Amino acid sequence: MSVARCQEEVSSAEFAEWLAYYQIEPFGTRMDDLRAGAIVAAIYNVNRDTKKAPDPFGPSDVIPWINGLTPAQDAEPVLLDDPAEQTAMLRASLFGRTAHG
Repeated sequence: MSVARCQEEVSSAEFAEWLAYYQIEPFGTRMDDLRAGAIVAAIYNVNRDTKKAPDPFGPSDVIPWINGLTPAQDAEPVLLDDPAEQTAMLRASLFGRTAHG
């Protein structure tokens, strides 16, 4: 659903209710990742060598972004003057590669 359509169909009261519900029962892709991480950790734990790894794994051990669960609110955006350089920086940040790699 587009933002414009959402603004037409969802009142501010309903939107506030959804925000409140999310605080009680989070949903979305991050929660899906956490659920998947719990499953992966369980598989690791069943198959791990308890002598080499005595401590059990948890979701935070298999989900790389878990420590950054909440994005930093005070982070300043990086804005470059050259649009090509901005694109290259974003590509490197998101995909770990340069325009040629």
